[in-house]
Amino acid sequence: MTGYVEVAGLRVWHEVSGEGDPLVLLHGGFLGASSFFAQTPALVEAGFRVRVPERRGHAHTPDVDGPLSYAVMADDMVAYLEQGVGAPAHLVGWSDGAVVALLVAQRRPDLVARMVLIGQYLNSSGRVAGEELVAYLNTPEAVTFLRRAYDPVSPDGPEHFPVVHAKMLHMIATEPEIALDALAGVTAPTLVLQGDRDEVTVEHSLAVVAALPDARLAVLPGTHTLPLDRPELVNALIISFLRGAEPAADWNAFLG
Repeated sequence: MTGYVEVAGLRVWHEVSGEGDPLVLLHGGFLGASSFFAQTPALVEAGFRVRVPERRGHAHTPDVDGPLSYAVMADDMVAYLEQGVGAPAHLVGWSDGAVVALLVAQRRPDLVARMVLIGQYLNSSGRVAGEELVAYLNTPEAVTFLRRAYDPVSPDGPEHFPVVHAKMLHMIATEPEIALDALAGVTAPTLVLQGDRDEVTVEHSLAVVAALPDARLAVLPGTHTLPLDRPELVNALIISFLRGAEPAADWNAFLG
């Protein structure tokens, strides 16, 4: 099933497929549901009911007046989970989606079963590239690339892209800044997953895992596009973790 659903006054585009335990995939910045093309079929086959909502100003979901922030997107996601799922769901967040997932788990632990956070820092201490990333996203090359995904599907029309682009760059330049000592209240078992050449340092991910009450870290060869570069391994790790497999019994087989 694909299409729009009204959530707290916002038209949200989502894709829903499969049967089983609820699982919500949260995409990265400037992306949409299609970015999980290498994950969704495998997760459906593994026995999950997979939902992939697109956040405000992304892909098919219209923008909303006002600034864009992780807090606002987390509020939207809480409303989506309350209305569309109605039971604790697994959350898998990639890049910006990982921050949204973490904030949801902080605010509403009753809505989150298990959580996977892929390739994302939670504050600037863990960021590999800051000003450089914003500068790159301002280049004509990057804008052209991002518009290829935005212009054909956005209900706001191609002329609105500069508005969303400016909002996103401001957010990326100033957020997230989540204090790691604030993670103690996150009750969901969590897998932190990153590539060894990702946008987040391994040291930061280790600190995140140490700050969470129930978390583990997996570092794989790859880049920020790890779910696309190594989908078979990433999917196997996600499925194993969401099913509650213990590392000693199960993960060593994946990592050789």
